[in-house]
Amino acid sequence: MTRRGDRGAATVLVLAALGVLLVVLVAGLALGSAVVATHRARSAADLAALAAAQALQRGVDPTAASASGVSVASRNGAESARCAVGQDGSVTCRAVARPSFILPGTGRRTTTATARAGPSP
Repeated sequence: MTRRGDRGAATVLVLAALGVLLVVLVAGLALGSAVVATHRARSAADLAALAAAQALQRGVDPTAASASGVSVASRNGAESARCAVGQDGSVTCRAVARPSFILPGTGRRTTTATARAGPSP
């Protein structure tokens, strides 16, 4: 037996639970997207540094080796990349990636990764 005043109370509870679930799902989506972007930036920077170092090892000039690294980074999901060849023959590459989903109102966010390849310091 239910009282007349209790009628529809379950509907309010279900709607509140669905609202909380929706907030948790959206936050999880944003977090997951940020993690994927971080991994994408790290992978792109690592592969770019390795490609540029390999080009240097083959005897390519430093400018072309840097361009090779930037090309590899962009093909591996980096929004932008930059590679620099050091005097010791090492290559440092920086890659930037953007998450595919950003919470509204949090602005444009990016994640950056740096990798180095070449002889030990």
